[in-house]
Amino acid sequence: MSYPNRSLSHDQYITTAIEAINTERAALTILTEQIDDRFAQACDVILDCTGRVVVTGMGKSGLIGRKIAATFASTGTPAFFMHPGEAGHGDLGMLVKGDVLLAISNSGESDEIRTLLPVVKHLGIPLISISRDQRGMLPSAADIVLTLGHSQEACPLNLAPTSSTTATLALGDALAVALVHARGFTSEDFALSHPAGALGRQLLTRVEDLMHPSSENLPLVNQRALLQEALFTMSNCRLGMTVVTDDDNKVVGVFTDGDLRRGLERGITLNTPVSTVMTTQPRQVNKTMRASDALSLMNENAISQLLVMDEQNHLEAIITVHDLLQAGVK
Repeated sequence: MSYPNRSLSHDQYITTAIEAINTERAALTILTEQIDDRFAQACDVILDCTGRVVVTGMGKSGLIGRKIAATFASTGTPAFFMHPGEAGHGDLGMLVKGDVLLAISNSGESDEIRTLLPVVKHLGIPLISISRDQRGMLPSAADIVLTLGHSQEACPLNLAPTSSTTATLALGDALAVALVHARGFTSEDFALSHPAGALGRQLLTRVEDLMHPSSENLPLVNQRALLQEALFTMSNCRLGMTVVTDDDNKVVGVFTDGDLRRGLERGITLNTPVSTVMTTQPRQVNKTMRASDALSLMNENAISQLLVMDEQNHLEAIITVHDLLQAGVK
């Protein structure tokens, strides 16, 4: 099938886009008028669910359903999407007692979902429906009926699901957000389901995951050591610093590349005692600190290393800015 090539001017494209967005915005306004005690009941049913929220829908409703299920799963509500067509050929076994079924059909008359309802009823599984209004096969069978309201599709033919799918997605997001509040879901909880993402690294990675422990022959010199020995130790360990300790092996300072540069300006020699050029009271952290907080501490103090101390205030490890950046910590 071919279509006539009717190009629009740039102004017409922009006008059309704004009209489509405004039409979908109007659909969201209509949706807000549909939020009532039914929404609260749906939240209670999902919150009390001992299994999973199984989301189903056909066509565009199914695509939106996949997104809703993914949002639930990543915000503390176990959920997955079940294709209604495949469910009728065996996948319905995914649905078990203790689950909640969230079925989406704008018209409320999806034939694929219709075939599932006897099994859903037999299993005694709560059914929450999302549709345009309360008319139709699906709302009639549902325990809780959530509605979108009547709105115009952004499609100029008023046929392609556009405004209706936007409203459905917004309603799903609203359910997920309400449940986040109800569960007391935290950013740390979110990170646990997103360990590979930037947020997961920021919230889950601790100093102990990246530090150089004492078993790696940390650069240590006694406070009576000369600069020559401190430089040799620094170069040998390649951490850009040497930790200076007293006779009881307690940390009294650090000698860094920066200390060396400043000392050279004052005319120090290889025979200068390291204690005269070291930085006293170096910045210290414990191994349970978030790596992102350690990086912030380095940036705030314009330093590139931190000492990791144990509960007895003994040196346990060193962590460097290179370790943090290489791990993707920000």
